[in-house]
Amino acid sequence: MDFAFDARTEELRARLLAFMDEHVYPAEPVAEEQRAALASPWDTPAVVEELKAEARRQGLWNLFLPDEEYGAGLTNLQYAPLAEITGRSPQLAPTALNCAAPDTGNMEVLAQFGSPAQRKQWLEPLLAGEIRSAFAMTEPEVASSDATNIETRIDKAADGSGDYVVNGRKWYISGAMNPECRIFIVMGKTDPDGPDVRRQQSMVLVPRDAPGVRVRRAMRVYGYEDHSHGGHAEVVFEDVRVPAADLVGEEGGGFAIAQARLGPGRIHHCMRLIGMAERAIELMCRRAVSRTAFGRPLAAQGQVGAWIADARVTVEQVRLLVLKTAWLMDTVGNRGAHTEIQAIKIATPRAVVDIIDRAVQLHGAGGVSQDFPLAELWASARTLMLADGPDEVHQRSLARRELKRYAEQG
Repeated sequence: MDFAFDARTEELRARLLAFMDEHVYPAEPVAEEQRAALASPWDTPAVVEELKAEARRQGLWNLFLPDEEYGAGLTNLQYAPLAEITGRSPQLAPTALNCAAPDTGNMEVLAQFGSPAQRKQWLEPLLAGEIRSAFAMTEPEVASSDATNIETRIDKAADGSGDYVVNGRKWYISGAMNPECRIFIVMGKTDPDGPDVRRQQSMVLVPRDAPGVRVRRAMRVYGYEDHSHGGHAEVVFEDVRVPAADLVGEEGGGFAIAQARLGPGRIHHCMRLIGMAERAIELMCRRAVSRTAFGRPLAAQGQVGAWIADARVTVEQVRLLVLKTAWLMDTVGNRGAHTEIQAIKIATPRAVVDIIDRAVQLHGAGGVSQDFPLAELWASARTLMLADGPDEVHQRSLARRELKRYAEQG
């Protein structure tokens, strides 16, 4: 692969870096001040809408979608360095560019599997940044690391109308606390006794205001409610009735759709994680040259220098792996890049958690405070060792793939 960014990527990188310096970083403290004055902490601060309008004006909008009909038409390799930049301010930048999860994955699902009517009703306002969405898959009563365990039921209505009736309980449903979240993509079982456990699941669209939908509470992540991302909610579906037209794709296609959604989602998370690591290194270096301990700058302490050097080496390593994975996804498809997708999902959160943790240590009490972004960055990065499949699931699958070659040799 060519390690140089192409002309379009370089041009977008330059524009995005300027946008971050001129608009996003200055907006970080403003967003916090405005949020404190809101009637509800889940409401969107005015500065976020201002950022969205400016990003759209500058053409920095929907960069994640490779489909030129709906997005910027960028390849994964072109988008990777842009997503990395947004990861430097994960609470604001992805939302400002309409490139924030879970909306990105939901838009990809609707663009790829949605009917014309579904795209008109839900994809278009999502693309315009007018509404938000959520993806309801994880459940508290089962080991959700195995998606075939899902217990939520999507049954045909008994009256023969063809409607579906949804019953189940989900949690850690990202974005669901945001009042602008108008639609859930819900995964449940339409054929719980089917012989193929990967054909038992389906997905349906459920409007948030549908009778029987109850957002019970916000789930905290290491003590954070994650207001800027719309929180992570526990949601109960009680006899929620939706028309047959709200089925996404075909019955029994839910597991395959979930896998198609998670591939790009995993690499997008890893791209942004590298940006988070770069922000942590920058803060670490600034702290090291500005603070003195035991008569010498922190930068002169041998241990601190080792932390910074190791962080730089680690970031360069995982960035190359992520770029290779993006290139493979573009050239041989997600299936052909399966091993690398699993590798980055294992390696990147681990590496970034360690880097941020060293940055926290270097900042002392400030590192765990609200005066620096490090504690929140750490919580976000650590959570990604669980999200989109825990590390151990990917390790198990990757090990089986490696061992299979040798088992076949006898």
